[in-house]
Amino acid sequence: MAEQIFDRLAEIGEDLNTVGDDGYTGALARNWTWSSDSLSIAFHLREDARWHDGRPVSAHDVRFTWELYTSPDVASPAAPLLRNIDSVTVADSLTVVFWYASRTPAQFFETTYFLLIVPRHLLEGLPRARLRESGFARQPIGSGRFRFASWNPTVSLELVSDTGNYRGRALLDRVIWVVAPDFNTAVTRFMSGEADVFEMLRPEQIEEIPGRPSLRVHLMPSLEYHFVQFNLRDVRDASRPHALFGERDLRRALSMAVDRQSMVRNVFDTLAVVGVGPATRALKLADTTVALLPFDTAQAQALLDSLGWRDTDGDGVRERGSRRLEFTLLVPGSSRSRVRMGVLLQEQLRRVGARVQLEQLEYAAFVDRGRRRRFDAMFGAWRIDVGPHGIRQTWGSSGSRSPNGLNYGSYESAVFDTQVDSALAAHDAIAARAYFRRAQETIVADAPAIWMFEPRVTLGLHSRLRTARIRPDAWWAGLADWSVAPDQRLPRDELVPESASR
Repeated sequence: MAEQIFDRLAEIGEDLNTVGDDGYTGALARNWTWSSDSLSIAFHLREDARWHDGRPVSAHDVRFTWELYTSPDVASPAAPLLRNIDSVTVADSLTVVFWYASRTPAQFFETTYFLLIVPRHLLEGLPRARLRESGFARQPIGSGRFRFASWNPTVSLELVSDTGNYRGRALLDRVIWVVAPDFNTAVTRFMSGEADVFEMLRPEQIEEIPGRPSLRVHLMPSLEYHFVQFNLRDVRDASRPHALFGERDLRRALSMAVDRQSMVRNVFDTLAVVGVGPATRALKLADTTVALLPFDTAQAQALLDSLGWRDTDGDGVRERGSRRLEFTLLVPGSSRSRVRMGVLLQEQLRRVGARVQLEQLEYAAFVDRGRRRRFDAMFGAWRIDVGPHGIRQTWGSSGSRSPNGLNYGSYESAVFDTQVDSALAAHDAIAARAYFRRAQETIVADAPAIWMFEPRVTLGLHSRLRTARIRPDAWWAGLADWSVAPDQRLPRDELVPESASR
């Protein structure tokens, strides 16, 4: 919703390239100029860009936005991704210059993708630590092709077309986001025609679509991947390795005991594919030809034997000394696909002598256990940014050692870290892809997780919609260019009632 109200300086291209500025199109910036050493970029703003209150957008707004995003008082999650921006200066009212500490392949991507430009004249006098409580947070004013109209918390939020917008009015007169209390209610509203768009449909709903000519499904690659993550550190004493998963070959053996292909087919049919590591096929850097650990129960059993894990008492569970090969797998109860896969995983590992206890948790409790590293293994999921920078926090050593890091399993590899850093520092796409392939190979071989699946985006659409481009990272990116068939437009009173959600 914010991306409809506010603009970036430039928009990423269809191929989601993050190296240099190939494929980008101007938004607030009409064009831009690189310095000869690539340590600065001057963005030239459009002179006809206006805030929704009629004030012109200026270079001062852009500089103020950068200051806001990087302010410790604001604590924006994007701040770490903007650290390479050394300073921002105003050359004139329509020219703003970004200065960089170093030349990097992703500096243009970082500058444009993570900064939604906000109005200085409405925000500069507000306490930065309390922006969430401000009137602006309740009634934002931007420069986008949609204006904020109304917000009924927990019910709905409405945007309307900015009819005089400098990039042309949005073709949709209004867009209304409606909040449903649960998944089933949301599905019912979409399937009955009360809602026009729903993300994302499950296989059982997609099977019904052919019998409903008013509905259709748009399938595309996802930026989300799911995995069974092992905790490599002792749950009670993080200074010690986990009694099971601190051992690389044990993790490899368990990975080889899992038939991910059949599991994905069983749960999703064709609506997901086997994971390729800490990336997805939609990510330009990812290499889908990287060899994964094979499904080979004989090899898995032989490896377990060689490690000293034997079923000496005949109860079906291997032991080594006094320790049994058993552990608990956390699963979020709200994810039916992960619950089903957890049951299948439990059975497959049983066949090689490993006992898995499933522990279903409410989602908030599931996340809390992960953050506190209080688990043996957990069925996690990440939705990655278009740029691969987040991999440092989710799988890099820095994400393991930081109290706020997202590397819950505490996987640490200097080799992997170096290869990721090299990929992010490479100045051409071919070199970056080569380094990232090596990083994929390293982490796949180390098996800190079993890379389970990446779902396809299954966007449900009403047939009355005429959609424009739909990007894998953000189906809503071209929403202002969507339209409704003229003979199927609804009168206002058939949309969202004043007193209730629809």
